[in-house]
Amino acid sequence: MKKRKGQRRGAGSLKQFQVAVERFVATAAAGGRPQDAGLGVRRVKSRKEMRKERRMQKKGRMRDYYQRKHLNRSPGIGEGVDSGVKPLPAEGGGNTGPGSLEEERKKEKAATARPPPARAAKGKGRSKQTRRMGLLEANEEEEREIQRLEKALGLNKRKNKSAMPQAFARDGLDYILGVIEPGAAGLSGLYESDDEMGAVEEEDLMNEEVDSDPGQTEHQEGSGEDTDSGQENEGDRACVMEMETSQDDDDDDDEEGASQPTGGNAGADCSNNHVHEEKEEETVSQKYIPPQLREMSETMDAKKKEELARLKKNVKGLLNRLSEPNMASISSQLEEFYMTNSRKDMNDTLTDVLLAACVTPALMPDRLMMEHVLLISILHHNVGIEVGGHVLEAIVKQFDEHSRSISETKECDNLINLIAHFYNFHVIQCVLVFDILKKLTSNFKEKDIALILLLLKQVGFTLRKDDAAALRDLIIEAQNKANNVGKQFQDQTRIRFMLETMLALKNNDMRKIPGYDPEPVEKLRKLQRSLIHNNRGDFLLRATLENLLTADQVGRWWIVGSSWSGVPMIDDTSTKKQQNIVGEVSGKIMELARKQRMNTDIRKNIFCVMMTSEDYLDAFEKLLRLGLKDQQEREIIHVLVHCCLQEKIFNPFYAFLVEKFCEYDRRFQMTFQFSMWDRFRELKSMTNVATTSLVRLLVHLLSKKVVSLSIFKVIEFSELDKPKVRFLRQILQKLLMETEPEELVAIFQRISGIPKLAMLREGLKLFITHFLLKNASSLGTSEQTNLLKERVEIAEKALQTKDTVLKF
Repeated sequence: MKKRKGQRRGAGSLKQFQVAVERFVATAAAGGRPQDAGLGVRRVKSRKEMRKERRMQKKGRMRDYYQRKHLNRSPGIGEGVDSGVKPLPAEGGGNTGPGSLEEERKKEKAATARPPPARAAKGKGRSKQTRRMGLLEANEEEEREIQRLEKALGLNKRKNKSAMPQAFARDGLDYILGVIEPGAAGLSGLYESDDEMGAVEEEDLMNEEVDSDPGQTEHQEGSGEDTDSGQENEGDRACVMEMETSQDDDDDDDEEGASQPTGGNAGADCSNNHVHEEKEEETVSQKYIPPQLREMSETMDAKKKEELARLKKNVKGLLNRLSEPNMASISSQLEEFYMTNSRKDMNDTLTDVLLAACVTPALMPDRLMMEHVLLISILHHNVGIEVGGHVLEAIVKQFDEHSRSISETKECDNLINLIAHFYNFHVIQCVLVFDILKKLTSNFKEKDIALILLLLKQVGFTLRKDDAAALRDLIIEAQNKANNVGKQFQDQTRIRFMLETMLALKNNDMRKIPGYDPEPVEKLRKLQRSLIHNNRGDFLLRATLENLLTADQVGRWWIVGSSWSGVPMIDDTSTKKQQNIVGEVSGKIMELARKQRMNTDIRKNIFCVMMTSEDYLDAFEKLLRLGLKDQQEREIIHVLVHCCLQEKIFNPFYAFLVEKFCEYDRRFQMTFQFSMWDRFRELKSMTNVATTSLVRLLVHLLSKKVVSLSIFKVIEFSELDKPKVRFLRQILQKLLMETEPEELVAIFQRISGIPKLAMLREGLKLFITHFLLKNASSLGTSEQTNLLKERVEIAEKALQTKDTVLKF
C-alpha cells in the first residue's frame, strides 16, 4: 500500500515537471516573459530574494532530513527546494490562469492536512523528547563554560550579580549582552525600525513551525514567496541596489537576521538608512579613548566635582563666620586647606566665595569689606603672593566690566572699596590705585566722580604719603577736567565737593573730609601684624591696571614662576625716562659721574638725578619715578653714601635724602644698614674727611630715630683698634652733647630689654666709661664736662630700663 502511494506521488510530480517544461517552451517561442515562479528567464535577484531563497533551501533540507529519518520516505522531485521550481497542476496542459492555480493550491492543502500514520506520530514524539534532552545537556554545558569565563574575568566576586558590570557598559558590551540574553530589552536597538524587528520575529516563528510541521511550512513559504515577489516595486529595487553599493558582500551573514522593508515604505526606510550611516560616520570620526583611560577620567571627574563641592562648602562656612575675634582661627584653617588641596582650586573657590559675599547690588558695610580683605592679606603673606594676586585680578576684571555699563547698582562701589582696602593692608602698591583714579578722571561722569570721592576718602592721605607728586598731578588733571567738562552737569555740588576733598588732601587737612576715621583700619593693621608669620621680604604687588587686564594674554610677571610673554620685560616708559634724563644733563655732570666711578647706566641716572635736583624732596620724587626694580633700587642708597663721603664738607642734603628713603620703605633701611657695616670694615682706609662725614650722617639718622644703636652690633668692643675708637668716640660724644635729654632716652631705650643686644649694651657702657668719662677734662670748660657726665648717667639709666618714663 505504501509503495503504491509513493508511486502515485512520484508519477504526479513527474507529470507536473513535464507540464512546466512545455509551458516554458511555449512562452519562449512566443517571446513573452513567464508570469510565474516556474522555469524560465528570471530577473536579477535582489539581496532580499537571495536571502529568502537560502532560507527556503535550508528549510527544504531540514524537511527532507526529517522525512528520511522519521517517516522513512524519500522526497520527490517536485518537493525539492534546491531546484527552485514550483509544482504546477497536471490538468489543463498549458493553462496558466488563476483558476487552475487556485485548484492546485486547494489540492495541496488537502493533501498536507491528512493525518500522518501512527508510526510517524510515535517517532515524532520520541524525536521531541530526544531533542529536549539534548537541549538540556547543551544548556548545562553552556552554564559551566559561563562560570569558567566568569572566574577567569573575576566577575564571580561581585556582590550584585544580577546587575550588569560597569566595565561591560563602558566597553559597549551591554549592547551585545542585551542581544544574547533571552527576552532582553536591548534587542530592539539592533534594528532600525519596528518593521525589521517584526520581520525577525516572524522568521523565528516560521522556524518553530518548520520543526512542528514541515509540510505545512512548505506550502506557507511558497505562497509567501509568490506574494512578496508580486508586491516588489521599483522603489524597493532601487533601495536594495543602493544598499548593495554601500556595504560589502561579506556582511551578508550578519544581515540575515534582519529583513529589508518592502512595499510602499521602501523609500522612507532607505532615507532612514542614509541618516543612520551618517551618524555612524560621525561617531567613527571622534577620537577613540581607551577603556582604561575612559574609566579613570569618569571616576576622576566625579570625584573632583565632589571634592570641589565639599571644599566650597567648607570655605563658605568659614567666611560666613568671619569676624575680628575669630580671625586667627579661620586664617589658620584656610592655611590648612591650602596645604591639603590644590592651590588653584583653593584660589578659585576662595575668590568665588569672596566675590559672592562682597560684590552685591547693594552697598556692603565697610567693616565687612575690611575683615574679608584682612583675611586675604594674611593668606597673601603666610601662604604666597599668588593668593592676593588671583583675588585682585578677579576684582579688577569685574570692575572693568561693571564700569563700562551704566547701572544704578552698587557693584562698582563695592569693588572700589575692596581695592582701597587691598592698598590699606599692604597687598598692592599705589600704582594700581593711581591707574584707577586716572581712568575715572578721564571718563569724568557722575558715577566716576562718586567713585573718585569714595577712593580718596579711603586711601587719600596714604597716597599723599607714598607718592605726593603723582597725587599733585592727579589733582591738577581733575581740576582741568572739571573746568572743561564740569559745566555739562546740572548738579555742580558733587564736583565742588570733589575739588574741596582734593584740596584738603593737598594741604594735609583731615578735618575737611567728612566721615574720615582711620582708627578701624589701624586697629586691624595691628591684628594683621600679629597674625603674619612671614614678614621678611617684599609682598607688595606692583602690577598696573593694564597688566591685570591683559594677564590672560601676556602672563603674570608679578607671580613667581608664572609665564610672561610681554616684551620688553622692563616698562618702556621707565626706559624712556632714563634715556631722557641722561640726554638732558650736561657733559660736565657726565664727566663728574665718570670720575666717581658710576660705571652702569642705573648708577649714572641716579647720580645725574641727585646732582640736578632742586632739593631733597625733588630728588626723592625723581628717583622714585625712575621705576627701578628690587636689585636696582639698592643702588640708590649705595650712590647716596658714596657721594656723601666724597664731599669735602658734610652736606646735609644726603642725610635728609637717606632719611626720606628709610622712612619710605623698610627695604631702604636694611640696605643702608648693610652699607654701614661695609664702611665699618673700611675705617682704616678712609680719610679723615670721609670719617667725619660718616659720623655726621649717622648722628643725624640716630637723632631722627631712622636707625637705632643696634647698627653697631657688628663691632667687637673687645678688639677695638684706633680708627674704630676714634669713630665711636666722635659719634657718642656728638650724640650725647647735641641731643635733648628726652630724645636721648628714646634713642638708648630702643636697644634696652632685648636679649640679643645684651653684649652691645655692655660694650657701650664700657666704652662710655673708659673712653669718654676719663677724657672728659679734654673737652675744655667744666660746664661741658658736667653736662657730659649728666648725659652719660641718663644714657646708662635708659639702657637699663624699658617702657619707663625718666624724670629730670
